[in-house]
Amino acid sequence: MKAREYLEILHVAERLKDTPRHCTTTKRRTESVAEHSWRISLMAFLLRHEFPDVDINRVVDMCLIHDLGECFTGDIPTFIKTDSDRDVEDSLLDQWVKTLPEEVSREMSELYREMDAQETKEAKIYKSLDKLEALIQHNESPIDTWSDNEYDLNKTYAFDTVAFSEWLTELRNEILKDTLDKIETEN
Repeated sequence: MKAREYLEILHVAERLKDTPRHCTTTKRRTESVAEHSWRISLMAFLLRHEFPDVDINRVVDMCLIHDLGECFTGDIPTFIKTDSDRDVEDSLLDQWVKTLPEEVSREMSELYREMDAQETKEAKIYKSLDKLEALIQHNESPIDTWSDNEYDLNKTYAFDTVAFSEWLTELRNEILKDTLDKIETEN
């Protein structure tokens, strides 16, 4: 890859720093998509010893690139996002990925196919972390920043996604305890 191509990829990815998410931080600042991607990547890294049979580096790669489509569409909360929104985001991302240097384009395309198929343990872990991080962030944000539907959503969201893993199910249960405590003490 040429240095200019490398910089152009980074310039597009930089948009995620200014792409707001639905969540807020503990100090009430709107979180960026880049911050979310960083934290799920950290979450994956920290699971290296919990999943010794998994290629955690591949999971980290998935976490790093998973929301690059939002460079083109912005973030749409999961409970609002339609199939049409997903199709537009996927199409724009695919168009961009095809313009990248061949080795990068090939690797990213392979990762996206694996992520979409949700057949490998790596892909399932990435998807679980993506959903769990949002719940953790909601629990960290002031409760008055929650939308009305999040009181119920935070109690039920992602249990189906983590069901393949005893460890991730335990984590989801701990997150639920934090949610219930937050609702009890702050509401």
